[in-house]
Amino acid sequence: MASTRNIVGGETTTGNERGRVLTMRDEERAKEDDSPSAKRAKFERFPLTRWELAASLGVFFVFSTGLICIYLTMPAAEYGKLKLPRTISDLRLLKDNLATYANEYPAQFILGYCSTYIFMQTFMIPGTIFMSLLAGALFGVVRGIFLVVFNATAGASSCFFLSKLIGRPLVNWLWPEKLRFFQAEIAKRREKLLNYMLFLRVTPTLPNLFINLASPIVDIPFHIFFLATLLGLIPASYITVRAGLALGDLNSVKDLYDFKTLSVLFLIGSISIFPTLLKRKRIYE
Repeated sequence: MASTRNIVGGETTTGNERGRVLTMRDEERAKEDDSPSAKRAKFERFPLTRWELAASLGVFFVFSTGLICIYLTMPAAEYGKLKLPRTISDLRLLKDNLATYANEYPAQFILGYCSTYIFMQTFMIPGTIFMSLLAGALFGVVRGIFLVVFNATAGASSCFFLSKLIGRPLVNWLWPEKLRFFQAEIAKRREKLLNYMLFLRVTPTLPNLFINLASPIVDIPFHIFFLATLLGLIPASYITVRAGLALGDLNSVKDLYDFKTLSVLFLIGSISIFPTLLKRKRIYE
């Protein structure tokens, strides 16, 4: 049987020779991917420049140092039993271990709790919902809501300014389409921006993490961001803190936001955005 002949790179080759040529090309491509220039190109696709990365690490170092100093000045505790909870079971154990300590050293404990919460919120570390549940379990509804709203607002504000420093390339890299949508929505609602931001904070329409990072990029004034965060987080904080009072009945974090709870949040959020919708209707009439 006659062998099939092909033209590769301007030369006539048989099928076997063509296979060898393709194999050699694959090996050359693999070597190019492992070359220093290829690795450099991959690194350059990371959105932050060296100065932005250095600035973010510097801010993280300053916050971490402050947090460590606070913990070093606190009364001794069994640190082996202290860890960030990742499940409801972890949270129950942590609550039992901290209850006595919080009663004996209330001021020091609240300082440590607040600094940890704000640190996690600033650097987008998952787990603040467990900290909110812990506030309800240890401090009750009124003090728990005050602590959660205060810490969440302070942490979101820190995240806002951190994003103003280095956030634009990072958000463009992580959520380009979501950022364009958010920017378009903000542009349409400039006159009633506070109402719209309240709606976003009350309802789970957009993740709070995204709102914290994207707000300075789409030019939301800080005073509007701050006020919407302070007021808009109260309903969800109330739900979480109340749930913290009955940790024994809670099986999962998903149980916090059932259909009924989400419906109530959207109803409250709709009230906040109602003036904007009413004004738009009058314009069209």
